[in-house]
Amino acid sequence: MTVEHWNPETDGALSEAAMQRKLEARGYTVTRYIYPPGTYFPDHTHGVDKIDGVLAGRFRMTMGEASVILEAGDCLCVPHGAVHSAEVVGSEPVVSLDAVRTR
Repeated sequence: MTVEHWNPETDGALSEAAMQRKLEARGYTVTRYIYPPGTYFPDHTHGVDKIDGVLAGRFRMTMGEASVILEAGDCLCVPHGAVHSAEVVGSEPVVSLDAVRTR
């Protein structure tokens, strides 16, 4: 798992609109979600390639034996068919951009 961190020098200031544009330019359709503290998604898969982008809060993503915590500006690619789980870490909600490959 490789986390992509927001780079203000190349990406500009972090904002929802800027992250959405960046993901859409890669061929993804983007949906915004807010996950309250305590949210947990057990192991599951998707039939499409996805990117989970975080705008606020802390989101633990686990694939196999590897686990990372995504924070504001972080993105993680989740290939189709990859077994993974996710959970909100801490007391702040996670604002997430869920990107699904469309082309």
